[in-house]
Amino acid sequence: MAKKISLPPSTAGSSAAPAPRPPSGRQSRFSREMPVKNAGVRLNEQIRVPQIRVIDDDGPVGVMSPQEAMKLAQERGVDLVEIAPTAVPPVCKLIDFGKWRYEQQKRERQIKATQHKQLIKELRFRHDTDTHDFDFKLRHAKEWIGEGHKVKATVMFRGREIVYKEFGEQLLRRFQEALSDVAKLDGPLSLTGKLMTAMFTPLGGKKKAADKKPDGEKPQQKKEKSEFAEKLEKAAGVQPEQQVESPEQSLGS
Repeated sequence: MAKKISLPPSTAGSSAAPAPRPPSGRQSRFSREMPVKNAGVRLNEQIRVPQIRVIDDDGPVGVMSPQEAMKLAQERGVDLVEIAPTAVPPVCKLIDFGKWRYEQQKRERQIKATQHKQLIKELRFRHDTDTHDFDFKLRHAKEWIGEGHKVKATVMFRGREIVYKEFGEQLLRRFQEALSDVAKLDGPLSLTGKLMTAMFTPLGGKKKAADKKPDGEKPQQKKEKSEFAEKLEKAAGVQPEQQVESPEQSLGS
């Protein structure tokens, strides 16, 4: 005997409940619109405050609700971007968000390119480092300092070598003297465990003392005589090393 199969009652006549709406801030999984990445600002439907102050490239537009501002943005074909969320009421601007974001990223890249990133380069020595190794590491230190980086010189001691810490101090003082024209010692020598370190900072742009006079006056450069002036002196019978007396000197004599 065949079993009876009971089917659920048909819901054709009954009104189906509406599908639940997605939570606030989320996008429907069936939406074909591309999601907008969070750029650190709120725009368009993300602005949910009672009143906002709207401005555009020409100046202030007025205080209105976000819905009215969205209608105005749709008429102009632009976006409503919140630029001052802490103001009372918050300030929003009618602007093309894609163009604004591109210009902001371009400005950030330019600032990042002009900034110099200072690094700390480390050189390691032993208390008995030979002259060749010392000079080799000194050349590297001068190159790094010339690029604007700091240099950390470390003398390592192993086992009972710590009793010879005065040799490490002498080596770092010698290193400091060799870098005195391009860098300065940033603080005293430090001994941590079995490591003695010294930090060197670039001096920066300093003018040579030979280019300046003690009284602050600029050095006078000797002007070379032109060929025409030399011809005039020869025609007047003036020798190259002979000085011509001024009218006052001739009258005084």
